[in-house]
Amino acid sequence: QVQLVESGGGSVQAGGSLRLSCAGSGGWSSTYCRAWFRQAPGKEREGVATINTHGFTSYADSVKGRFTISQNNAENTLYLQMNSLKPEDTAVYYCAADPAFRVCNSPDYNYWGQGTQVTVSS
Repeated sequence: QVQLVESGGGSVQAGGSLRLSCAGSGGWSSTYCRAWFRQAPGKEREGVATINTHGFTSYADSVKGRFTISQNNAENTLYLQMNSLKPEDTAVYYCAADPAFRVCNSPDYNYWGQGTQVTVSS
């Protein structure tokens, strides 16, 4: 069983930055795909960025060039650096992980954190 705990959310003005962290425990080292998702009020959850254990990354078009996903496997931690934040980035952000490589660019992750709120004001 993998446990994930996000931190680092908060309120920021447009143009600002935040860094989200996701601390993994349990079977973290057995996971292959790691990702950040977000869900805004009244909207479906969407994928933001993914990374696999080899360090290959992918991003949603809406965040390319502004967000960076990274990981520290020695510390079992996943990060999301968010720069040039916009009001439309306001959402609850979730980290997710899964041992199956086929899951990486899908919503079908088995393990999820509880979420952290990010609010961007104009």
